[in-house]
Amino acid sequence: MLYAIMGNDVANSLEKRAGARPAHLARLQRLQDEGRLILAGPFPAVDSNDPSAAGFTGSLIVAEFATLVEAETWAAADPYVAAGVYEQVTVRPYKKVFPS
Repeated sequence: MLYAIMGNDVANSLEKRAGARPAHLARLQRLQDEGRLILAGPFPAVDSNDPSAAGFTGSLIVAEFATLVEAETWAAADPYVAAGVYEQVTVRPYKKVFPS
């Protein structure tokens, strides 16, 4: 089943994000290599693909996991969680409709 993992950043998270980003991306790459990653990316804090110093307000990952518990366990082990980037992480079942 697909799950949406939504992380909400703490204020002024840019420096913390930069430090944890390589490990965060490596985990996402493993999901992609396994064919389980649907999409992943951050929410810019301003209306721009490159928000510069404004940074980001959170992230969205949609990926396939066997169970909600597995998705929650995976999300809790994210390097952004360990680095204090996220103040809150929500994991919800997700049903993809489009594109088909």
